[in-house]
Amino acid sequence: MKAIRRKHSLDRRSFAILAASAVPAYKLCVLDTLLTPRDQAEESYVCPPCGLNCDKLTFDKPGTCPACGMTLIEKARTDGKRLTVESLMQSYKVPGFSVAIIENFKIAETRVYGVTETGGTTAVTPHTLFQAGSISKAVAAVGALRLVQEDKLGLDEDVNRKLKSWKIPENEFTKEQKVTLRRILSHSGGLTVHFFPGYPVGEPLPTLAQILNGEKPANAARVRVDFVPGTRWRYSGGATMIEQQLMVDVTGKQFPQLMRELVFDPLDMNDSSYEQPLPSSRAAVAASGTFASGKTVPGKWHVYPEMAAAGLWTTPTDLAKLAIEIALSKRGQAIRVLSEAMTREMLKVQMPRVEEISLGDEQHRDRMGLGFFLGDETRPDLFGHIGEDQGFQAMLLMFADTGQGAAVMSNSDYGIMLGDFVLDQIATERGWKKYISSGRPHPRASK
Repeated sequence: MKAIRRKHSLDRRSFAILAASAVPAYKLCVLDTLLTPRDQAEESYVCPPCGLNCDKLTFDKPGTCPACGMTLIEKARTDGKRLTVESLMQSYKVPGFSVAIIENFKIAETRVYGVTETGGTTAVTPHTLFQAGSISKAVAAVGALRLVQEDKLGLDEDVNRKLKSWKIPENEFTKEQKVTLRRILSHSGGLTVHFFPGYPVGEPLPTLAQILNGEKPANAARVRVDFVPGTRWRYSGGATMIEQQLMVDVTGKQFPQLMRELVFDPLDMNDSSYEQPLPSSRAAVAASGTFASGKTVPGKWHVYPEMAAAGLWTTPTDLAKLAIEIALSKRGQAIRVLSEAMTREMLKVQMPRVEEISLGDEQHRDRMGLGFFLGDETRPDLFGHIGEDQGFQAMLLMFADTGQGAAVMSNSDYGIMLGDFVLDQIATERGWKKYISSGRPHPRASK
């Protein structure tokens, strides 16, 4: 969602951007007294049109806007010019961007921009692989629910009953209420560890048990219950790691193989894999992650043994295939992965309000299903997720009733900001009647 520390729903930089969307008007008025309006000075840096009053300000130095947190752009690049995907990619040093547009429950169009690595010449194609970040969680949830459908897992049973390799330590918070798969998938299990940073290529990788226990070489804290399960919502990547262990324990299969059998093969998602590290055959067609500075992530990307939480490599086209399948399954028109009943359970509101914004804004707060964020009461058929890994960002949203949606992926820490701009454009072009522009400050498309 790069907005927040997440990630895998959102990180610290994104959190600053999201928080800025709620900057009180009086604080922006104070900025007006401290900074000079564009028509009264000759400063050469401006904030891209983000919908806040800082759009009207100019700055004499490069950096970030103190109101919304967006990187300032040279004034010459925006004055008198219509903002485009290409111009924003240049301004924000985004090397590559890929889009799949869904219309009438079909992939209507794919769009690709740029190259797979800063300074490179290999063009992005619809088959270029990107890291999906926290969208990995939503996809993994589909696999877990298929195991529920096959009676290998229960949504509402204590997960410790079927965990074999590792178990959740009991404490005062689990005396009466237990961690269940439903609570894991709806981020209401009371579990810790918000996100995982991944590991630079070549560094030692922890086992799943070491990740869960926070033991070296794991680089995140241990996963534990620190409030009563089921009592409130809190995003937890650590919970998703318990889900991964549970799926492996009940099937005896490695997670990448299991997800291929449960989800990817049935949906012809041939460009998707949870393999970590990525095998050489797939690495050859993968984009390289890019910092906000425009520099390539050392080693091209981080490795995520936290597969279910952050380890998916995929394409917008494959994510669109999944979204279409879910929407059709909800209508009883597809059963390749989940039944209509299970799909409806997945898209049923589990938590009526979440504290991180993925699909909406402050006036249209997201709700939580099983694995997916859901639209508010005005857009009850909307489902999706956003994601971020080091140097990669991605977005997926789908209107299940109208069969409209999109997936966007980028090898840049500015991918979600650019994605919000692109989704605004697509919504206008395609007539998405229930679309709400993200509350995250982002450049606004010209009308």
